[in-house]
Amino acid sequence: MKKYSLIIIGAVAVVVVFFLTFKGTGKSEVNEVILPVKSGKFVVDISTTGELEAKNSVKIQGPTRLREHRIYNVTINDIIPEGTVVRKGEWIANLDRSEFNTKLQDQQIELEQAQSQYIQTQLDTALQMRQARDELINLEYAVEEAELVLEQSAYEPPATVKQNEINWEKAKRNFQQAKDNYIIKFEQNKAKMADVSAELRKSQRELNSMMELANSFTVFAPEDGMVIYAKGWDGKAIKAGSQINSWDPTVATLPDLTTMVSKTYINEVDVRKIKSGQKVEIGLDAFPEKKLTGLVTNVANVGEQRPNSDAKVFESIIEIQGSDDMLKPSMTTSNRIITSVLDSALFIPLECLHSKDDSISYVFVRKGIKKVKQEIKIGGTNNNEAVVELGLEIGDRVYLSVPDGMEDEPIVLLPELDGKRNIQEEPKVEEKPKARIVTLPDGRKITVPADGDGPGGMRRMRPGGQGGQESARSADTTEGEQKAGGDQENTEKSLEPEQKKESSEENSEKSSGQSS
Repeated sequence: MKKYSLIIIGAVAVVVVFFLTFKGTGKSEVNEVILPVKSGKFVVDISTTGELEAKNSVKIQGPTRLREHRIYNVTINDIIPEGTVVRKGEWIANLDRSEFNTKLQDQQIELEQAQSQYIQTQLDTALQMRQARDELINLEYAVEEAELVLEQSAYEPPATVKQNEINWEKAKRNFQQAKDNYIIKFEQNKAKMADVSAELRKSQRELNSMMELANSFTVFAPEDGMVIYAKGWDGKAIKAGSQINSWDPTVATLPDLTTMVSKTYINEVDVRKIKSGQKVEIGLDAFPEKKLTGLVTNVANVGEQRPNSDAKVFESIIEIQGSDDMLKPSMTTSNRIITSVLDSALFIPLECLHSKDDSISYVFVRKGIKKVKQEIKIGGTNNNEAVVELGLEIGDRVYLSVPDGMEDEPIVLLPELDGKRNIQEEPKVEEKPKARIVTLPDGRKITVPADGDGPGGMRRMRPGGQGGQESARSADTTEGEQKAGGDQENTEKSLEPEQKKESSEENSEKSSGQSS
């Protein structure tokens, strides 16, 4: 009876173990998704988002000569709504004139000052020249008078005649100097008048230019078309209250909607795959059912950093083939750039890929009832799948996630990739052999390193040789040092009682002296 009970208990235990094992395995198999390796045509593409804009457009600009008058920014007071269809000559925007009006008033005052300076200089020079001419006339009379006095003194004493001759010569010299000074003063006053006249003309010309510029603060449409706001340095469309600068005073544009392009930005990682002439499949967020085609026409050679982004991107232009009335500027597009097409390839989902040390790519393969951690070589990729060049075959099945218990399993490496992996191997550290303890014939034990060196770094040699003699000498020296150390220790121990005795006698003498 007891035997049958044990058999029944054992059978029940086996059933329970089998049930638990079967249950756990089934749960694991349900959670682990296995997919077959696909084969066939594979498209390598890059997906980006872009924005529609016209290939050709006419700029609507405000005043273009603001820098000539030291005005660098102008605020937009009012502007027509974006998307309005206008005709040539219709009103577009009004610009703030406050700073310009201040400059205009200052220029008018400057012109008045230039005119006043011109008149004042003209009067001063006229007065100076009149005084110079009067002086010339008086000096000429003085010369004639001195000459007449000289003629009348012909019968005077020689000294008087000589004095009159000197006075006559001085009068002639003064007259000649005055004539020369008159010519110099005339040229000087002429230059002064030219200077003030130039300043007057300059002020007048600047005022005239500003008066012409005053009409540019009201902006009108240069052609027929749809108004599209221009964008500022931050990529945002300008509006009422925004400022335009004197280097590019564009307020809006009138696009040519017959030819549209999608402006997009390619990440620096993928830009090497993009070339002019590649086909593009284009979708519109506003019309998901609408499918368009296009070609890459331009890829920037210099990268840039977009606002609120740390990645470097390259501007690319995609020209849309054909025209459609549904296409409007600033619409968001989804662009699928076809970089290459493989007619026959093996490929798997990106979720199946795993990496180690950024050098080894591997997948988990189901082969029969086994699970293998297999290295593979990856080719081109797209948003969902990757091409497998080595490591898998048609009919293989791969795990979509990491199977249970396979994280630490070794990877089955491909011999074709030996020497091509970028793996930094850690240098191997050789373990040094341990030292040995050798017993000498006299019973003493010494430690000998495993590399053959004896105590003190000496090479161990055969007994009876020089090495043996040196080892013995070293051992004798060590033994002598040990004996000497022992004798010194014994001597110190023998002196200790005497020192204690002397110290006790000294203490007794001190205590007797204190009591006395």
